[in-house]
Amino acid sequence: MGNFKEDIARVEAFVFDVDGVMTDGGIIPTPEGDFIRRYNAKDGYAIAYALREGFKVCVISGGRGRMLENRLTMLGVTKMYLNCMNKVEALEEFLAENDLDRQSVIYMGDDIPDLECMMRVGIPVCPADAAMEVVEASRYVSEYNGGHGAVRDIVEQVLRAKGCWAKNLKGVLGINQ
Repeated sequence: MGNFKEDIARVEAFVFDVDGVMTDGGIIPTPEGDFIRRYNAKDGYAIAYALREGFKVCVISGGRGRMLENRLTMLGVTKMYLNCMNKVEALEEFLAENDLDRQSVIYMGDDIPDLECMMRVGIPVCPADAAMEVVEASRYVSEYNGGHGAVRDIVEQVLRAKGCWAKNLKGVLGINQ
């Protein structure tokens, strides 16, 4: 573990929790048994952009629902563990399948169920409003709350450090803006 800015320049993969990270943690149950969540469009853009640039992105969440799965699929996320009760097992599977050096992986979590995974990667990070235990375990605490730009914050920092954020002024679809 070295300098944070140098370490993020070596990142190859991002792992995110959902509720409290990609959202503000609020959920509205539907009569059908699904859940309505509110996402930040800038977070979504950053995830899609990172995927386009060749980064691995994985979502590991105890959350579930067709709407959640649809949101992640729309962003291009193909590796997701939803309704996951063993986050460590999911993380280890993702790392092994992609032959990733754990030191080159960011895990962004916000609460107690994320702590063990955060301790297994090189760069544990969290939103500003994460549980105190998570804040203490993090190498970086975003200035943004979950669901309000924390994901965009860390993705943008990594891509800037690697020189591939907004390169050639191209967006997610590769079209000149």
